[in-house]
Amino acid sequence: MNAQALLRKLGIEAVNPGGFCGEWLGGGGKLDSLSPRDGSLLAGVQQVTSAEYDRIAARAHEAFLTWRDVPAPVRGETVRRLGNALREAKADLGRLVTLEMGKILPEGEGEVQEMIDICDFACGLSRQLYGLSMHSERPGHRMYEQWHPLGIVGVISAFNFPVAVWAWNAALAAVCGDSTIWKPSSQTPLCAVACTKIAERVCRESGVDPAIFSLVIGPGSTVGEHMIADRRIPQISATGSCRMGKRIGEVVASRFGRTILELGGNNAIIVTPSADLDLATRAILFGAVGTAGQRCTSTRRLIVHESVREELTRRLVSAYQSVPIGDPLDKGTLMGPLINTKAVDDMMRAIAKLEEAGGRILFGGERLTDLIKYPGSGYVTPCIAEARNEYGIVQDETFAPILYVIPYGQSRNRQSRDHQSRDRQGAGSPPSRELQPARTSEPVVRQPDISDLAEAIHLQNAVPQGLSSAIFTRDLIEAETFLSAAGSDCGIANVNIGTSGAEIGGAFGGEKETGGGRESGSDAWKAYMRRQTNTINYTTQLPLAQGIRFGE
Repeated sequence: MNAQALLRKLGIEAVNPGGFCGEWLGGGGKLDSLSPRDGSLLAGVQQVTSAEYDRIAARAHEAFLTWRDVPAPVRGETVRRLGNALREAKADLGRLVTLEMGKILPEGEGEVQEMIDICDFACGLSRQLYGLSMHSERPGHRMYEQWHPLGIVGVISAFNFPVAVWAWNAALAAVCGDSTIWKPSSQTPLCAVACTKIAERVCRESGVDPAIFSLVIGPGSTVGEHMIADRRIPQISATGSCRMGKRIGEVVASRFGRTILELGGNNAIIVTPSADLDLATRAILFGAVGTAGQRCTSTRRLIVHESVREELTRRLVSAYQSVPIGDPLDKGTLMGPLINTKAVDDMMRAIAKLEEAGGRILFGGERLTDLIKYPGSGYVTPCIAEARNEYGIVQDETFAPILYVIPYGQSRNRQSRDHQSRDRQGAGSPPSRELQPARTSEPVVRQPDISDLAEAIHLQNAVPQGLSSAIFTRDLIEAETFLSAAGSDCGIANVNIGTSGAEIGGAFGGEKETGGGRESGSDAWKAYMRRQTNTINYTTQLPLAQGIRFGE
């Protein structure tokens, strides 16, 4: 199926209205969607004006006022139907994600599977929006808490996950009784139009106001600013850069709104001397090269012990040399293009800054001009480089396939000290009694060098971001130390798996400049509701808390 046939099948025309609230609107400037695969024009979107945004927000609020009174399990049934509709469209939507974003087809289909999975999760969750009961200190009183729908949730998504992030938010918000207004990335508007059309059809077939899944496509400088300042929207869930998140956080906080911020990641994998290097190599390769390094959970830093650094680096360079780069629709491709040529320019500037700071390129970091069939496409070779954690460019997140190799461990220094100690004893002198190993019939058990691990954890944490992290080790002490309160300071910490590929069952998000937000699984649903504490007095007396007597 060619691109135009696929678009028609998904209801996408040559030019599409970019706003939806039960009706389709779009009186603003035209936005063209170009495929990073080859730079070709896919289709256009007529963006919404500020006046149209106001109309959409008003309709989304009206939809919320009705939707909040629908029982949560009934709301869950609508989300279940949405999940089934996405199942039917999985292959087509996955292909559209690849065409418009550039990730390889298995990843495109995998992203749609995330949408399906979160709908399944949310449907079950609709019967589990639990509150707590508490014992009152006052006799004849019952105390409990309950959770109510919050209102409109504004969803701002990034280009790298053009459909999944919307579903993470919209599915949970829907079962919680909220409506949503989705502002997608201007790089991937067609994915948003296609998903909204599917949601519209499901809502109409279910007898539900389709404005619970509203859409606004427009410039951040106008529509985006209007949205984050809108008091009708009690919560903004935003995925993007730290710079963007800071602006959103300030504006929303100034009106006492809430935010769920999923911002930058500068994710590291620690590889210890006991690690399974075959396992680590595969995880690092996917984490650093998958989605062409354009995931917020992409592996950016490899913190590797000196004793295994050379061997692991050799394996990685060999693996990088064999990565098939090219058309993301081709079955054998493992890495497609960056989203556009600006992203390529950013990558080249980052590499130049690295070399200026004293870093050394081990492999890659080149433009693949032979694969550029059109000026709008951006193919590169993934880059591995030796670096130091304190370099300014290493402290920043470059949204590209650059992996910084950072050594840790003092093995070389210890070897040097031991050599100097033997020299001081004199040639031919027997080693001192203190240096001789104790004789024992028991097997010698290697203990992890906690001072080395502490160094690795310090390097892991010594960046402004705190999203995802991982350690490769076969030592229980090292693994548990990494997961302890003194270990990784990230929202996600893994053992013997990489930094990328989070499951929807766990809450997703990070700390520090990553924003502190949580989406998807676990109890992330609570962010989409308002908590209410209730106390019922079923006596004729009026005792006060804390034993206070008033007017007696």
